[in-house]
Amino acid sequence: MLIKVLVCLFAGLGAGLGTGFAGMSAAAVISPMLITFLGTPAYEAVGIALASDVLASAVSAYTYGKNKNLDIRNGLVMMAAVLLFTLAGSFAASRMSNAAMGNFSVVMTFLLGVKFIVKPVMTTKESMAEVSPKKRLLQSVLSGMLVGFICGFVGAGGGMMMLLVLTSILGYELKTAVGTSVFIMTFTALTGAVSHFAIGGMPDLWTLCLCVAFTLLFARIAALFANKAGAATLNRATGCVLAALGLAILIVNLA
Repeated sequence: MLIKVLVCLFAGLGAGLGTGFAGMSAAAVISPMLITFLGTPAYEAVGIALASDVLASAVSAYTYGKNKNLDIRNGLVMMAAVLLFTLAGSFAASRMSNAAMGNFSVVMTFLLGVKFIVKPVMTTKESMAEVSPKKRLLQSVLSGMLVGFICGFVGAGGGMMMLLVLTSILGYELKTAVGTSVFIMTFTALTGAVSHFAIGGMPDLWTLCLCVAFTLLFARIAALFANKAGAATLNRATGCVLAALGLAILIVNLA
């Protein structure tokens, strides 16, 4: 039981920090740790990770929204496109190996972390406001289609891909990008968790409760810090968290 608590603690720590700082999906951290250290079946581990993601993303989205760092209108549009095109990406990826898909997500997480450290996002809300609502709406639809297809094709990395697209393509200020990302992830994770439990049954309740609690706690702490931090500090913190998580997950996968 002690080993289970420690594994869930460290999994929740990494997942919570990744969610609160960078809108990263908890599934990218929790799943490999549960599979490697607790011998949890892969399908069950993903279900637990998605369930942990729901509350962590929701509390993070609330914190970002409370600080006016959330674009709900365009977030809803993007979410609809993401969900639809994830199905198309999944169909296209039906012949790919799980290992190839998982390694792509991990490497991209690490590279995105390095990107935020080397080339921080310094976009302001004023420059965001210069984009017309119609153009922003169209960008949200197209970006959601791109993110959804890639996530379905790769099999993971939804939050990471959304953060990359929101900051690099749509030109979002970093805090608003993270807030919008966790808002979308709340609903996509809920959909995934419900489907996993409906198909595979309920997982080990102790593992589920511990992962949900620890991820929620650290996501709340990270989101509070992120919303009070300056742009340069947040970029460095986000970059360090993503790079560290990317390396840690890669090591776990290779263990």
